[in-house]
Amino acid sequence: MSDLKYTKSHEWVRDNGDGTFTVGITDHAQEQLGDLVFVETPEPGAQLNVGDACAVVESVKAASDVYAPVSGEVVTGNAALADTPELINQSAQEDGWLFTLKPADPAALTGLMSADEYAAYIALED
Repeated sequence: MSDLKYTKSHEWVRDNGDGTFTVGITDHAQEQLGDLVFVETPEPGAQLNVGDACAVVESVKAASDVYAPVSGEVVTGNAALADTPELINQSAQEDGWLFTLKPADPAALTGLMSADEYAAYIALED
């Protein structure tokens, strides 16, 4: 999706246009993990710095930390994932979002990769 920005640790970020960002893991990341069985999202009000481990996604194969792509305050977690973590497998960049945050710096997305840059990055990884 062209409106998303990406990190090297396979998170995506969408600017919601209302002063908040939505964060999730990429489709590539969920494919690598396999069927997700558990997701833990950060608590509302949590203060995150770039690179902080802030969420956990666990599959039948492995558990993986999710890292904060930008600094800011968590607004909400995706409560639907508690009962249906497979939403990430089904729709990683839509229904399977992890949390929203109010960024400390609204220009924080400028340092992240575009969709084309991320596609080139994962091509090098494989």
